Amino acid sequence: MSKRGRPRTTNGAVYQRTGSTFWWARYRDKEGRIRKESTGATDREEAERFLRDRLDARDEGNLPSVLAGKNLTLNEWANWFLERRSKPPFRAEKTHAANLNALKFLRPAFGELRLSEITPEAIEDYIGERLRSKRRIYTKFGLVHRGKLKPSSVHQEFRVLTRILSVAIKQKRLAMNPCSMVEFPVSIGKTTRKPHYMMASEQERIEFVAPGYLKNVIRIISEMGLRPYKELMPMRKDEVDLENRLVHIPDSKTPNGEGDMPMTELAWQAFKDQIEEAKGSDYLFPSPKKGRKPHITNLRKVWAATLKKAGVPYFSLYELRHTFATRLSAGGVADHFVTQLLRQGDAGVFKRYSQAKLNMMREAMDRLDRKANEHEPISGTGKSN
Repeated sequence: MSKRGRPRTTNGAVYQRTGSTFWWARYRDKEGRIRKESTGATDREEAERFLRDRLDARDEGNLPSVLAGKNLTLNEWANWFLERRSKPPFRAEKTHAANLNALKFLRPAFGELRLSEITPEAIEDYIGERLRSKRRIYTKFGLVHRGKLKPSSVHQEFRVLTRILSVAIKQKRLAMNPCSMVEFPVSIGKTTRKPHYMMASEQERIEFVAPGYLKNVIRIISEMGLRPYKELMPMRKDEVDLENRLVHIPDSKTPNGEGDMPMTELAWQAFKDQIEEAKGSDYLFPSPKKGRKPHITNLRKVWAATLKKAGVPYFSLYELRHTFATRLSAGGVADHFVTQLLRQGDAGVFKRYSQAKLNMMREAMDRLDRKANEHEPISGTGKSN
């Protein structure tokens, strides 16, 4: 009779080593070899999650690449991220530029560290140091340090690091994101400017002094919510269907943004006027100068000058999308449908676009009649004797 030993367990286990604050994982790979590694977690539940991810990777045949990723440095992974997940068409050109800028500061702090060596404590130390740093301004006399960095600037770097490490988790190069255990120490709600709602009286003053093409831009964005530089400025005339009152958007910031968009009456008139104004060009907003692109790419100067001439405090042209969302919401359109008209991928983004709705609610509440039902009757019926 043959002697049999205990059946081999393939589920693994988590345990704590003497003198270590982190939980460790013990499991077998596909060849039956025992693997032991630190989970980098001080919480048992997080350690067990780490173990489950390792076992899933083993069962799916991805464990070798996951273990090889343990030696990846942030510099190496950031290079992959910039090439595969940051550049267009994955992200907009501006997003890619923001990622590059954030990595200028992240690389010196974490670049030589392996992904598994980046700890929440190291991230918190980095944030604290950056919040105490001064702004670097390049002038004709050289580099000058002035004032402290805005918390929103540091938070942007934190967001980029979070994004890079989140992609590493999806690619099975990292088990858990240390950024998820870091709480940003400063509230950035008060440091970021709230979206501006353009009132009807402001719109009349702005349009009165605006050049013809800019007047059409204002009406189209506030009536349809198009993104000015990604969707409206590159638009070709053959993408505008005046007969069926539709605009085709072939390229947008998100996949949800692509497709056909209906026009309002005012938007239809603005498109019609702009087609007449742009005679001789295939583009709706042709560039007056010969450059790399045949259409207008920047409206900042003319927009700022127009606001100043109209006596309206400056706000960005993009915030006309906020006006569009707020007017829809104030008109009784359901929030989920407003999100669809904004063509956003995340419904949570609507909260930012409809911030101005709060001001309209306050204005309505200011009209409360606190003596309702206490006034003299306004009908012609006299009082009974």
